[in-house]
Amino acid sequence: MPSRQASSPPPVAPAATDELARSRGIQHATLVAILTNSLLTIGQVVIGLFAGAFSLVADAAHTLSDLVTDLLVLLAGRHSADPADTNHPYGHGRIETVTTLVLGAVLGAVGVGFLWSSGIRLQGIEALPQLHPAALVMALLTLAAKESLFRYTLAAARRLNAPMLEANAWHARSDAASSLVVAAGIGGSLAGYPFLEPLAAAVVGFLILHMGIRLAWKSVRELIDTGLPEEELERLRTTIRETPGVIGLHDMRTRRMADRVLCDAHVQVDPRLTVSEGHRVSDSVYLRVRAAHPEVRDVLVHIDPEDDGELQVVPPGPLPERSEILARMRALLGRGFAEPRRVQIHYLGQRVEVEIILPSAPAAEALEALRSRRKDWLAEHPHYRNIRVFVEIAP
Repeated sequence: MPSRQASSPPPVAPAATDELARSRGIQHATLVAILTNSLLTIGQVVIGLFAGAFSLVADAAHTLSDLVTDLLVLLAGRHSADPADTNHPYGHGRIETVTTLVLGAVLGAVGVGFLWSSGIRLQGIEALPQLHPAALVMALLTLAAKESLFRYTLAAARRLNAPMLEANAWHARSDAASSLVVAAGIGGSLAGYPFLEPLAAAVVGFLILHMGIRLAWKSVRELIDTGLPEEELERLRTTIRETPGVIGLHDMRTRRMADRVLCDAHVQVDPRLTVSEGHRVSDSVYLRVRAAHPEVRDVLVHIDPEDDGELQVVPPGPLPERSEILARMRALLGRGFAEPRRVQIHYLGQRVEVEIILPSAPAAEALEALRSRRKDWLAEHPHYRNIRVFVEIAP
């Protein structure tokens, strides 16, 4: 019985592999955050109730809110890497953008909450309760854990180029700030300086509010398709203009989608190029941009035979289609001419240029008559700018 060789799995495209690795990296960093926040929440509640530190219990509620956002990031990180489908032809990267916007709003709300809380505490310093030193130890442990989590998550976010994960890292920093406020308040209360807690809360509140607004604004700019900065645009233009075969560039547009950039541009080539050669120039532009700018994940290249953005001449009317042009050229040639081998049509300057390739040379009389007819015919048909006739000398 003949043996069957196991078929190897189909190769995975490098871009798909990178997306999968990035998604797994986001999920791993988020799972670490979920585990850390779960342990801290339990510890803060137990020690807070034991030591009579209600501020520590309140900080535990803040940590619990981090668990909710961590789960949100985990869900977004998993689905943002889903491949494009019919309903989402550009992929699911905007899931990260929306999640970043939500986290930015949460940071802003937390900052406002700190400001509000610090104001209330400043008005009631005498009412602050005496606390057990165990509360300070727990607050310091929480502060160390949160700061470590912030640094770990931020490093992962920058390595993976994940704004959503960076937003979650700063959320961890906001929770570390709240732990700092709690530690300062408890330490100040134990040392006889209760005003230090509301003062620190006010400073941290301003910092967190600023970060939340910055992240939310960045997401809003992405959602309204804000283009790249001029410096990055100029680097893209240079890469495209230096591509062999490109003689002009106009109407280039860019927009962000999470960690990726989408670009489309009108590239001008020699108007006499064939369709296949123009397509080759388009492929060269795509490959060179992807190689020189890894953040650009898709490039839509529109090939133009001329700078259509600068055409100001009013056309004489709708230009004729190919079938109509072929019929008119056959009538113009008349008797004495063989069926053309090929007819090339150029739509340039909002006019039509025609190149007729004959399989054999016509008689001298027929050629002279064609010259006369061609001149009169062009004068009567303003849609046409020129008609050239060539003879094929080699098959």
